[in-house]
Amino acid sequence: MHRLLSIVLSKLTIVINTTDINKIHTNGFRTYNKKEMQMRNIKIITIVMLVIFGMTSALAADPIVTESTSNSTVTTTGDNKTTVKSPPPSAISPSINSSNSDLCTVGISGAVQTQILGISGGKTVRDLNCERLKLAKTIYDMGMKVAAVSIMCQDERVFNAMEMAGTPCPYFGKIGEEAQASWEAAPERRPENIVEEKRQNDNRRTVEKALGWSALLYLLLL
Repeated sequence: MHRLLSIVLSKLTIVINTTDINKIHTNGFRTYNKKEMQMRNIKIITIVMLVIFGMTSALAADPIVTESTSNSTVTTTGDNKTTVKSPPPSAISPSINSSNSDLCTVGISGAVQTQILGISGGKTVRDLNCERLKLAKTIYDMGMKVAAVSIMCQDERVFNAMEMAGTPCPYFGKIGEEAQASWEAAPERRPENIVEEKRQNDNRRTVEKALGWSALLYLLLL
């Protein structure tokens, strides 16, 4: 564009310079003098400059377009492995309800938890002293006083207390001195001896159960 402008200006300069300003020019039926010729050249130059300026502005106003193409490929490969190690569920001992006033029982329960095995259990245990008191009261309320005393005499503490008071516990319908003589003749029937024998039997059974459970637990843990 600048080059075109330079060429046009140089041509116009040549035209103006080659004009003989000392002569009168004619164009058809009209005669141009020196001053008119100068004005005509100025008009031509102005028109050409305006045209060139317009072309330059139009070209300068054209937007600049930039084309860009981009290709991108992303490939992701992953392996996730999650290992959760948690302890086994806890062995919870059961709840034993023994709130009934007509029952002489006590609830016991327990639980054992290992990393492999959990065991829980529970049971009720009879309260023999409570049963004895309830039975004696019931029999006494029925009017059978000797039978009620006999029930209480099954406790060695009551038996010894009755003997120390000089009123020994009944023995197969005998009371007083006759009952005392019968008790001395059969000491194995005295409550303390019966209780001791029962305690030994219970201990033996407890040991046998403990050995059996220990052997079973040992086999499970192998």
